[in-house]
Parts: sequence; C-alpha cells; structure tokens
Amino acid sequence: MRISLEIIKDKCRQQNITLSELLKQAGVSRNAFYTLARVDFVLPKSIRAIAKRLNISPSEILTEDNKEIEKMKLLLNKVEGIARKYKNIDQDNIRHTLLLLQEPPVERLRRALTRGQKPDIHKK
Repeated sequence: MRISLEIIKDKCRQQNITLSELLKQAGVSRNAFYTLARVDFVLPKSIRAIAKRLNISPSEILTEDNKEIEKMKLLLNKVEGIARKYKNIDQDNIRHTLLLLQEPPVERLRRALTRGQKPDIHKK
C-alpha cells in the first residue's frame, strides 16, 4: 500500500488548503511526508508478511475505528466470496439480499407490504 500524492493533493484542493498547510496542521514534516510518499509500502513488514502468509491483501487485516465502515467492509468481502462461487449472480443483488437479512424479519415484512401497496410506477 502506497500513499497517493494525487489523492492527497486533490483532497487539499477540495478543502482549499495547500499541502504545506495540511502537513503543518497534521504535525508531519515535509521530509517525513515525502519519505513515506517515495516508498513502495507504508505498512510495516510484519503486517505484509502476515497478509502474504494468509494469501490476502494487507487491507483485509486492518480495521477502522468506525464500526459502520468495518461492517461494510465485511459485507463487501462476503459479497465477493459469494460472487466468486456463483459467477452469474449480480453483486448488487447479493449485497441487497445480505443487507435485508440483517434486518429483523418484522421490519422486512413491513417494508415488503409497504412496497406492495404502492402503485406500479413502471406501467404506462
């Protein structure tokens, strides 16, 4: 995993700050930043070695503090696993089905009944 200078510069432009201002506010020296930007991997060798041994991407063993992001990553990993096993199934349908299965059955039933009462918007 590398640092993308383009993404960082783009985010700076979106927030109307310069790269220098970003580094100053983040408390990161220019030397440290550009050293990290030049290396092929910013992750420690131990993390890369563990991931390599497991035959997975290092990002799969890293976690976010944000629980919602973590839940979505797990969901997407499940979707990819099912899609690999069943090649002809649409990934959006898999994702939607897995999301629905996370809801309580009563809530799924309520949503289905509500949808069933709406007029068909596709009829002409």
